[in-house]
Amino acid sequence: MKIVTLAEAQQLVGQDLGVSDWTLIDQKMIDAFADVTGDHQFIHVNPDLAKQTPFGGTIAHGFLSLSLIASMMPENALVLDGIKMGVNYGFEKVRFLQPVKSDKRVRARHKLLAVEDKGHGRHLTRTEVTIEIDGEAKPALIAEWLGMQFC
Repeated sequence: MKIVTLAEAQQLVGQDLGVSDWTLIDQKMIDAFADVTGDHQFIHVNPDLAKQTPFGGTIAHGFLSLSLIASMMPENALVLDGIKMGVNYGFEKVRFLQPVKSDKRVRARHKLLAVEDKGHGRHLTRTEVTIEIDGEAKPALIAEWLGMQFC
C-alpha cells in the first residue's frame, strides 16, 4: 500500500490506482459461497443443468464477484498518512454487467474518484472498482466503493 498525505491523495483523484493480481473463480469457490449464503440456485451449483442454459455452464454469484473486491486491492492502494484504522463504508453504486463463468479469472482495477475530509480525523474515499474477466471485453461489474479512514 502507498502512504500519502491528504493533499497528495486529493491530487490523485481521477487517476488509475492500479490493478490487482488475477483470482481464479472455480466451482469449489462457487459451491463454498453457495453454502455460506444459502443461495443454491442451479445456475451456480449444478453443472449438468447449467449446461442447458445460454451460459453453457455454471456461473459465479454476482455477490461472490462483489465480495472479492476487498481481497483484490492493488499494491499501490492509498492509505492516508497517520491512519489509525480504515473501514469498508459500503457502496454508492453497483452494476453487474456480465456473469463470471466457472474457472475464469478476475481482477480488480481501481480508480480514485474522491477523497473527502469529513472532520474529526475522518476521510471518505470513493473508488471506482471494475472487476475484469480474463479474456472478456466486458467486465463482470463496476462499483463505487466507499472507505472511511480514521487518522
